[in-house]
Amino acid sequence: MPYTKESYIKHSKNSRTLDMYVRLCDGKIINKTEESERFGVDERSIQRDIDDIRTFLSERATGNSGDVREVIYDRINKGFKMTGSENSNMTNSEIFAVSKILLESRAFTKKEMNSILSKLVDGCVPLKNMKLVSDLIANEKYHYVELRHKSMIQDKLWEIGEDIKEHKLLEIKYQKASGNKKVIKRIVEPVSIIFSEYYFYLNAYIVEKDEKKRYIHKYDYPAIFRLDRIMDYKEIGETFRVNYASRFEEGEFRKRVQFMYPGKLINLKIKFYGDNPEPVLDRLPTATVIEQTKEYSIIEAEVFGKGIIMWLLSQASKVEVLKPDSLRQEIKQQLLDMLKRY
Repeated sequence: MPYTKESYIKHSKNSRTLDMYVRLCDGKIINKTEESERFGVDERSIQRDIDDIRTFLSERATGNSGDVREVIYDRINKGFKMTGSENSNMTNSEIFAVSKILLESRAFTKKEMNSILSKLVDGCVPLKNMKLVSDLIANEKYHYVELRHKSMIQDKLWEIGEDIKEHKLLEIKYQKASGNKKVIKRIVEPVSIIFSEYYFYLNAYIVEKDEKKRYIHKYDYPAIFRLDRIMDYKEIGETFRVNYASRFEEGEFRKRVQFMYPGKLINLKIKFYGDNPEPVLDRLPTATVIEQTKEYSIIEAEVFGKGIIMWLLSQASKVEVLKPDSLRQEIKQQLLDMLKRY
């Protein structure tokens, strides 16, 4: 196709409009007089380019793309600027909050954390805000302290996550937390991955073969394995069936578990001394207040295992266990053992 004067003018207009659009996206101010001198056209041409950009943004908004940007005239700076943002981009406050949570979690090695934060900022933050967000988290990135295990776990997270989705039985080699760091081997049905208190955990039913050589659950509740302590894992070439009527539900489990300690379901009843039971209700999502006075609240909740003991002890004299009696006696014994150390 011959390169005519008409195609040259069209090409120039398109380039000019795109150039201004990119600079508007970057937070720049577009002044008609300056642009007309820059491109060698009159100000009416620049105004038509601005109108084209406005039409483009208006059509995107009408098309329910989540793009709520528009070009307005800024009288103070005597030029046009873009306001609003695309839904795909996180706001300054969102990216800052997510970055803070990630850094506070200490879930990854320093190398992994720096990589994740860089990708998060580069991929989600509008270009004009990148330096601001980067500067806000720079100090915490520099002083970030990784956990002592220093294990790279991103690949492990993804691969075991796929095994969960595809219902594949796994053989894992797991290093226990005891002083001798003994490594044990288990065959498990992986059902979920949960993050809590600095670590990622695998929830999985330990299985063993019955007399018919079928894999069955060893316990009626899932075991909990800290992901960084899984030294090795492999598929054994078999899958397991999921009974959807009684399937493991991660959200319900999380409501009832404390500090990722497994165990049987406990119906807990406590007396909380204080005029506001909110700290208990926030910590125990299944909790309900069944009686309340100015001095105390009686609260019931469902919890898994003995991790609840750690939380109850952290509340000192604010909490008294009423039921079950076995837990009440165990708390009492813990307090006596603690007293002996002093």
